[in-house]
Amino acid sequence: MANQMELKDALVELIRRASTHLPPDQMAALRRAADSEPKESMAQQTFEMMIANAEAAATSSTPTCQDTGTLLFYVDYGPEFRQRELREAIEAAAREATRRSYLRPNAVDSRSGKNSGDNTGIGAPYIHFEEEEKPGLRVRLMLKGGGSENVGRQYTVPDSEIGAGRDLDGVRKCIIDAVFKAQGYGCAPGIIGVGIGGDRMSSFLASKESLFRKVDDTNPDPELAKLEEQLTAECNTLGIGPMGFGGSTSVLGVKLNFRHRVPASFFVSISYMCWANRKATLLYRNGTAEFEQ
Repeated sequence: MANQMELKDALVELIRRASTHLPPDQMAALRRAADSEPKESMAQQTFEMMIANAEAAATSSTPTCQDTGTLLFYVDYGPEFRQRELREAIEAAAREATRRSYLRPNAVDSRSGKNSGDNTGIGAPYIHFEEEEKPGLRVRLMLKGGGSENVGRQYTVPDSEIGAGRDLDGVRKCIIDAVFKAQGYGCAPGIIGVGIGGDRMSSFLASKESLFRKVDDTNPDPELAKLEEQLTAECNTLGIGPMGFGGSTSVLGVKLNFRHRVPASFFVSISYMCWANRKATLLYRNGTAEFEQ
């Protein structure tokens, strides 16, 4: 197992980067969106404020958003690591990052309403582990704000209310319906992560995992790539715009992810990520840490 103190320090830096620096692809997407809006319109001014806010946060190493969100860790680990020790290091890093004000205390007991004060508690942070044969460690972190999480949805198709069947066109109708119902509440423009199939739990897990993709990437499946492009264009005709003020950019991208399912069930799960698309990756091997965004 790696040196616990060194690993904890690397994880604290991972949290700092995710909280205070938007990824380059996200910043580029916001700039493209600002340029697409009429000059001095409410939409353009809102995008400019988003960009200025993100740049100021990065310069001062302060959180991009006051809601630093739920900490979602996806951990791929080699044979030299143990889950228990990784969990301990992640929890220690969350406490230290909170102490340094990279994170707002966000872990609340669901019965008493009491805040733990350090972003740890039962099920907090959330950690998804995957064991691998090759050595090394990859930790992907997403900070998921409460406003965007509240407008996530899960559909069971067929859905007669929106006319969605058990096919890709039905999936399309679910996504458009979810984006329309979100309006400005999810801090638009959103990035839409979609889990298709699976059971209720794994479908939502797939939807969140898809949010680790870059905004401007292309799905390797040509059929899904075409649908993602179509959905992005269609959602941007809804006129929601940044923060619900109206405009031509209501979503920055749609990312589809599949799971096999049982014949009786067909779930379409949608995780909405706000404009402050906060995520970062730690690659750790032989005591050396590298970071990606």
